[in-house]
Amino acid sequence: MSKRKLVDDIKLLENSKNEVHEAKKPKKKQFPDSPLFSRWGEDLTNDQQIAAQELFIKYGYNVYLSDHLPLERSLKDTRPPRCLEKKYPHDLPTLSVILIFFNEATSIIFRAITTIVNRTPSHLLKEIVLVDDFSSNEELKGPLDEHIKNYNAKHPGLLKIVRHQKRKGLTEARISGWKASSADVVVILDAHIEVNLEWAEPILSRIKEDRTVIISPVFDNIRFDDFQLVQYTAAADGFDWALWCLYESVPEDWYALKDETAPIRSPSIMGILAANREFFGEIGVLDAGMHIYGGENVELGIRVWQCGGKIEVLPCSRVAHLERAHKPYLPDLSVSMKRNALRVAEVWMDEYKNMVYYAWNIPFENPEIDYGDVSSRKELRKKLNCKSFDWYIKTVYPNLVPQTAIVAYGTMKNTLNKDICIDQGPIPGNTPIMYNCHGYSPQHTFYHSTGELYVGGLQSRRNAGDRCLTDSGKGELPILERCDEATAKELNMHWDFKQGTAVINRKTKRCLEIVKDQVSLNYRLVMQNCTGQDWHIQHTVKNWG
Repeated sequence: MSKRKLVDDIKLLENSKNEVHEAKKPKKKQFPDSPLFSRWGEDLTNDQQIAAQELFIKYGYNVYLSDHLPLERSLKDTRPPRCLEKKYPHDLPTLSVILIFFNEATSIIFRAITTIVNRTPSHLLKEIVLVDDFSSNEELKGPLDEHIKNYNAKHPGLLKIVRHQKRKGLTEARISGWKASSADVVVILDAHIEVNLEWAEPILSRIKEDRTVIISPVFDNIRFDDFQLVQYTAAADGFDWALWCLYESVPEDWYALKDETAPIRSPSIMGILAANREFFGEIGVLDAGMHIYGGENVELGIRVWQCGGKIEVLPCSRVAHLERAHKPYLPDLSVSMKRNALRVAEVWMDEYKNMVYYAWNIPFENPEIDYGDVSSRKELRKKLNCKSFDWYIKTVYPNLVPQTAIVAYGTMKNTLNKDICIDQGPIPGNTPIMYNCHGYSPQHTFYHSTGELYVGGLQSRRNAGDRCLTDSGKGELPILERCDEATAKELNMHWDFKQGTAVINRKTKRCLEIVKDQVSLNYRLVMQNCTGQDWHIQHTVKNWG
């Protein structure tokens, strides 16, 4: 060996040692405040951190990690143990899986496809329909088409793609997927999911038993940062009066069955759904008049129940859904949610539609919200001979409690200062305050003809916490108590009030008033002997006040 060669080898060995030493050094966090790196990314170089953060900002989840994970990875089997003992017939209905996406990462889409193909019996999976709601990312155009072409070379005809020529929103994308499907059963999913073991058989078996059942699997959660699976407990799906989705407790009669594999009766559905394709069409698919996002699944849940079908959650079918830390492509959801909620109210909710107006703080007269033409949906309801919303509440969703005595609602101001409004104050906490008027739900108030004054967003479910204003009769602070607890404790929760007059507690005879703090010069709410202060509430019902 030459001397020069020996020197070069020694230098190479020293450089290698230095690289190993450098690799062992803890990396400095380039983005210490980013939620992406709170549990993940300690071993990344500076350049890798920068690349990961850029992708995170663009997509709202960890695309850098996704691109380095295998498309097929094992997931914890989150089914109840007895599900593993169930046997399903071979001759089940065929399945079309619809994947909706807009500017999704390609590795996410193909992981979804891979898990569906590998975890669904091939004789049942007829097709996977991709619906692109007018994505702008270049990799979702020509490169995605090439991927699909290569995939179909191995699995002829398995992948289809439908492309919108303009952004139409989630509801119309789901309808496009349904129209393009051809199997007996359609399952409509987001593209950022991974299906778990034997996910499809429980769905297909149940729909074979009853074609009028709309099915939801049980969701598990894939964390946006480290892609770890978090198991969720099975629950029913419901909503509040603003028609925001929420989880409901499993009904008592389900527990009485003592069968953890049994379907769970559900008042509504979260959005991922399975249905007999023909029955889904017969009941009107989804309301194409819905904009962008929100409310379409609640509308479906109400319509299915009122028009002869049913909604169930299947504990033996598990789908893992990738959460986002943020949704970079969505506008303010409240705009479309408010509009869509009014469509549901006007078509399906009869005399209870007022509750939606209350919850969104919308006036009945001249609401200035164009919820579009609902005539075709009303005709559909008539054609299907659907039941009333009163029947739905009493039979399907008794936990949803209407408030029939509201006579005034919205923000509430004192004539001493019309720039500040009653506000529920810090949460947790039970002391209402005066705060600069912004009109969001913490400042929504609801005065009842029976004398109660709710403060804060309208919940109105039996297990939720509408809060009532009370006067203890001691001290100067008014107190917010859960209305059910205030009733049980017989607290001083009833008030005399007419528009433009004082707010007087019926029991203590003290008034709700405001005083200016001598130090901060801010106004605060107090209970005191009446000095003649008057209040004005934003909206009234009919001729009240």
